[in-house]
Amino acid sequence: MSDRTEASLAHIRGELDTGSVAGIIFDMDGTLVDSGLDFAAMRREMGLPDGVPLLETLENLSAAEAARCRAILLRHEEAGAERASVLPGVFQFLERLRGLGVRRAVFTRNSRSVAEATLTRCGLRFDLVVTRDDGPVKPDPWAIRHICEVWGVAPAQVAVIGDYRFDIEAGIRAGARTVFFTRGRSGENLPGADLAEFHLENFQETDRLMQTLGL
Repeated sequence: MSDRTEASLAHIRGELDTGSVAGIIFDMDGTLVDSGLDFAAMRREMGLPDGVPLLETLENLSAAEAARCRAILLRHEEAGAERASVLPGVFQFLERLRGLGVRRAVFTRNSRSVAEATLTRCGLRFDLVVTRDDGPVKPDPWAIRHICEVWGVAPAQVAVIGDYRFDIEAGIRAGARTVFFTRGRSGENLPGADLAEFHLENFQETDRLMQTLGL
């Protein structure tokens, strides 16, 4: 990310409303569930350079090569859906939000079929689930703005929780509040952690987050 882009995101973040949120939009893999997805292994199998964003890179390949790589991606994603497990404290946190009348949605770079299979396997239900099949993927803010339109709320009235920079960048660009889910890891080496308004270590200790979000 360029210095200009990072400064712009920080400026937008600084202007966010600090009132109570009406809804929370969650990333799925690595935030709500552990699917054991190994993106480095996917890139190696596809023959792609380390660190490149998969979906964007596939868009620039020839039709035949893109089809080959998408088949690899789907195989990994479907395997992840079959082994996915809910992270500790997620059910309790979602129930707490439901009790407060806070709306809940998921936005993911995964496909709709795999996202629905994952959530169904894990017993997770949401007001809305937005996938890569529905529109531009994060870090584009489209999914967040779409969810807000459906809910009839302003982006500043929602919070985005995710474990990667795409989640946080999308949230900031949409004008939402942002929470980086660290899972107890050091935020210093986590892409996007430095951009988020708040760090959440786990879903079993959310009182400070609830206070920050005005809940």
